[in-house]
Amino acid sequence: METLLENRYRVIQTLGSGGFGETFLAEDTQMPSNRRCVVKLLKPIHNNPEIYQLVKERFQREAAILEDLGSYTDQIPTLYAYFQSNEQFYVIQEWVEGDTLTAKFYKQGVFSESLVKDILVNLLPILEYVHSKRIIHRDIKPDNIILRHRDGKPVLIDFGAVRESMGTVVNSQGNPTSSIVIGTPGYMPSEQAAGRPIYSSDIYSLGLTAIYLLTGKQPQELDTDPRTGEIMWHQYALSVSPTLAAVLDRAIAYHPRERFVTAREMLEALQLGAVSLPPTVAYQPQPPTVPYQPQQPPTVPPAATYPNTVAVSPATPPSPQPANQSNGGNRGVLFPSLIAGGLVSVSLLIGFALTRPNQPVVQSTTSTNESTINSNSTTSTESTETPQTTAPQTDTPGGGDIPVISNSATSQTPDHSEPTTSEPDQTTSSENTATSEVDRPPPEQAVENYYAIINQGQYETAWNLLSPSFQNSNLHPNGYSSYVDWWRGQVESVSVDSATLVSSDAETATVDTQLTYFMKSGKESSSSVRFSLLWDAENNRWIVDGAT
Repeated sequence: METLLENRYRVIQTLGSGGFGETFLAEDTQMPSNRRCVVKLLKPIHNNPEIYQLVKERFQREAAILEDLGSYTDQIPTLYAYFQSNEQFYVIQEWVEGDTLTAKFYKQGVFSESLVKDILVNLLPILEYVHSKRIIHRDIKPDNIILRHRDGKPVLIDFGAVRESMGTVVNSQGNPTSSIVIGTPGYMPSEQAAGRPIYSSDIYSLGLTAIYLLTGKQPQELDTDPRTGEIMWHQYALSVSPTLAAVLDRAIAYHPRERFVTAREMLEALQLGAVSLPPTVAYQPQPPTVPYQPQQPPTVPPAATYPNTVAVSPATPPSPQPANQSNGGNRGVLFPSLIAGGLVSVSLLIGFALTRPNQPVVQSTTSTNESTINSNSTTSTESTETPQTTAPQTDTPGGGDIPVISNSATSQTPDHSEPTTSEPDQTTSSENTATSEVDRPPPEQAVENYYAIINQGQYETAWNLLSPSFQNSNLHPNGYSSYVDWWRGQVESVSVDSATLVSSDAETATVDTQLTYFMKSGKESSSSVRFSLLWDAENNRWIVDGAT
């Protein structure tokens, strides 16, 4: 028997059913084309007249939201109509001809990285708009994203708001509330499962959707780290580039504060190929992961030994809101700056490790005035402040030694004559008693030299200027491989427009910089980066411990 809803919509087939109703494919008999549409029948969970009136009010409000969303973009189905009949509620929406991501996966298997990135880049602007309307989708998963046949664009369907209105009840205080949690187990984060979804809950769900496409693993099939609660999926997608892996790791972080705050932020991280830094780990005085040895080449293997590393080019900004409209202060633009900043600081530090190619470098100390200290303190100073010397290096980078970048700050000499042997030479004048020394390189000059080394393509040298904690941070998920993947694959050069010393003491320094990145894609971006430096007394240099 033919079913005709509202004397207009002829049901062709059932598309699905659930606890709150059914979904049908139908024809609109009152349109000349008999256009096809999706009919959603929704049933309240209670028949109480008071609750029914509340459900009706919420249903009308949520239908108005769907109308607004669908009118903004063709990547959300258009709302054609809504009505109530026999205490049931109906929503009539555009039918999107295409395959859900789940159906597409069954046809072709795991998705390529480029296709997954394309899906994300096309969906994130839509998600940003949805969130700008103070709406949380709450049920993003492969079944609710359709790849449209006519143009291949992803379309976001089945918002949870209307279904939630069907679950309206009155609590013990007499206030209307929802008795259900909208979402799909595995794809929703813990805060959403507790009934408190936030915008980044949608980002979490989208990240897990991407991981399913790359690995074929449903969230329930993936193990979690028992210490942190983080999902472990990398072993199922070994060919995924470090850049995309880092973006997805941040999207699915267990704690909301560690995720991308907005969809725009995640989009920019994908397009610029960088992810912002997690909180800086306190530096522990220990030998560097890749120790610096003055007479030996760096121990870090060349980038060519990492065959699985794939350089990701910045993508074209999607419609309707391109990422390149954001200014330099946005987090997305800051991401590459942070990585570049870390790398530059490393190069600078190495440049200062060898301040002069033909002269020994000694550790600086502070001279004391003989008139202000007694003879005992003078003797103590002379006996304990023994200068340390390092042999000059003149080998070329091809020979494995670190190149020296000279600057005026590192060529200063003390008032007395320089030592000609490895033994310290102490000279006392009638006014001052001082130990032969060379001033420490200025921290801001170290940052500038670091980027100079990066621009010369000496990535191993720059890597050795990072502290162990910075090398092992989430910014470099695959260590040196991730580092080279960014600098060699993405960045043409970096300009240090300004470097200003904020503070410094015997062990640390803070430098504010203004950087301009010239990407190999032809894009330029500016960003302000604050560097945290540590003094490496053993090697007489500044090293980079963090960038924000």
